[in-house]
Amino acid sequence: MVAHFPNRLESGARLEGARALLETVGLTRDYPGIRALDAIDFDLQEGEVHILFGENGAGKSTLISMLAGANTQTVGEVLFCGEPVTLSSVHEARELGISAVFQEFSLIPEMSVAENLFLGAEQTKHGLLQSRLQREKARQILDGLDFHIDPNAKVDHLTRAEQQMVEIAKAFRSDLLVLILDEPTASLTSHETEQLFELIEKLKKQGVGIIYITHRMAEIRRIGNRITVLRDGRFVDTVDAKTTSDDELVHLMTGRVVGEVFPAVKFNPDETILKTTNLSSTDGGILDVSIEVSRGEIVGLAGLVGSGKSRFGQACFGALKLSGGEVEFKGKRPKRLTPRHMLDQGLLYLPSDRRREGLMMMRSARENIALASLNVKPFSNGWFLDRSGEAGIVDTLADRLNLSPRRVERPAEHFSGGNQQKQMLARSLTRDFDLIIFDEPTVGVDVGTRAAIYEFIAELCEAGAAIVLISSDLPEILHLTNRAYIFYRGRVQTELSGNEITETNVLSHFFEREAA
Repeated sequence: MVAHFPNRLESGARLEGARALLETVGLTRDYPGIRALDAIDFDLQEGEVHILFGENGAGKSTLISMLAGANTQTVGEVLFCGEPVTLSSVHEARELGISAVFQEFSLIPEMSVAENLFLGAEQTKHGLLQSRLQREKARQILDGLDFHIDPNAKVDHLTRAEQQMVEIAKAFRSDLLVLILDEPTASLTSHETEQLFELIEKLKKQGVGIIYITHRMAEIRRIGNRITVLRDGRFVDTVDAKTTSDDELVHLMTGRVVGEVFPAVKFNPDETILKTTNLSSTDGGILDVSIEVSRGEIVGLAGLVGSGKSRFGQACFGALKLSGGEVEFKGKRPKRLTPRHMLDQGLLYLPSDRRREGLMMMRSARENIALASLNVKPFSNGWFLDRSGEAGIVDTLADRLNLSPRRVERPAEHFSGGNQQKQMLARSLTRDFDLIIFDEPTVGVDVGTRAAIYEFIAELCEAGAAIVLISSDLPEILHLTNRAYIFYRGRVQTELSGNEITETNVLSHFFEREAA
């Protein structure tokens, strides 16, 4: 059930004949040496979902940051309900009724859910914080959204999906006219995604305008009205979300067609590299998991968010404490199951959360790419780092993965999501790895970058590496793997191989099976 949230529009507002809530005229944003957005004309009508579509670095995040008050334009104008406005802060935008939920969370981990919801808008009386009132209002917002989260819970004790819900809930603490959602379903389960879509439909009927960024075609068809495509910071076209085909969209964005996204992989399974027997973790995230992975193949781990597939990858890398079972790597039990030791033995794990677990966001691309190989040549020379050797390898890898912009001394946080992902991927080429575990390698990246990542993974496999692909994106499992294990509540439901890896077979094991 979705609660009614007040807004300043009549509840019967509809798309047909609707007025424009937000408009941009010639909106431009310059950074030193870079034009991130170039003379964009855009409008959002009341009661519509307007999709922003484009590759990473196309200008989508720059545009919404200005509309949300987090950034200001160099040139151009923003109109709100037909009147020119200057959105100089997020607070100012929210006062008008514009709220954004960004892909990267802005939560304070040490604070409670209620404190985060009202951060900057605390409930006070005579200068004193009204903690009980604040918790009650937080509970009303969360219940209205059908989000089952304790307002008293500390944010750092929540799952990533729950943190995403808190970010969404923050947008509803005041009157809402414009809601901006940046890849909101990336961390949500299918049930939670359905809740969000129900909420979006409710808001549309109330006349709220929604700007929605996603790379998932099914979501565009499900909730979108119009799509504006951006490329290299410029406007390409605005098209109808229901009638424009996937091929047309991808071609507008990249010049590719959908059929070119997934490469044909030549599998050549050889010696067994990884074998686990009845592996279980102390936190209960994985239970009695037995899996084998060989050189020259891509093994998929599929399942819903929280099914245990990511926990398994962390366990094999030594980043999760085990309560039982065995890990064999290259035919031997590791002397120490720690990330440092497993790296030295030839196993690399690339996590799904690049900002919190994968990258040092304030450090350079060069440092992030080199991170897994600082103790081997040419990155080190005995006790000391070899800066010239490091620079040579990193420059070569930046060229190979088409890092954009090609500035390896630039901090990771200043790159787009897709180019941050490329920095993690580049680590797998800094030394010879026998096994590489890719955990959700394409979360939040565009179709063009996805195609490059898939080609990269295929090349590693064909060169003789063993690959584990952990993915919640079903087409990746269907098109890239030769074997797949399906997880449910920490256990492996089944193993599929070859022609058995179909959408029906995979999905049928995503949920608990009834006893015969």
